[in-house]
Amino acid sequence: MIKILLVDDHDLVRTGIKRILEDVSDFRIVDQAKSGEEAVAICRKNAPDVVLMDVNMPGMGGLEATRLIMRMSENTRVIGLSMQKDHPIPAKVMQMGAFGFLTKDAEPTEVINAIYKVAAGQKYLAPDIAQQVALGQLELTDSNPFDQLSDRELEITMMLTRGQKVPDIASYLHISAKTVNTYRYRMFEKLQVSSDVELTHLALRHKLIQSDQL
Repeated sequence: MIKILLVDDHDLVRTGIKRILEDVSDFRIVDQAKSGEEAVAICRKNAPDVVLMDVNMPGMGGLEATRLIMRMSENTRVIGLSMQKDHPIPAKVMQMGAFGFLTKDAEPTEVINAIYKVAAGQKYLAPDIAQQVALGQLELTDSNPFDQLSDRELEITMMLTRGQKVPDIASYLHISAKTVNTYRYRMFEKLQVSSDVELTHLALRHKLIQSDQL
């Protein structure tokens, strides 16, 4: 039996995935979470076999949650979920330690197949996504400026582009506001931007976020 945790901040998405997976006798939905924080807490108490993790969520977000979960448990494997399949999103998900990546419009058979493969310890990327990731890794760093950022810098970038304030980010990450501002300054230098607005425009241009997330 493969124990699965569903993580998405939209109830409708979780319900849809749950209906697909409930028809598979080998699968058992052990819990659901609406945020990265909840997902980490659940995995800390009772590690599932596979986590279907929404990449773009308020608060901690799926990238950082994936990184933390993969550090906590060698037996839990994460599959990232996103509406975006363009580089650098799939590549970033895999860099966080995920075993797979799926788009939210994937066919039910593909979702089921991905879970079986990942539960067995295999990596899973759809052929077209795998090609994009491979090609993206061959590109020069300056063509994808966000590849320069550390995991923490990328996490703070995504929070800032969603309009979260420095004190709120500090609270979420359990660090000081001064530390957040230090990261912010470094990010601005690396990306050659001078404000959160410019940062957001750059993130949109390179498909790190979508306009409907703002």
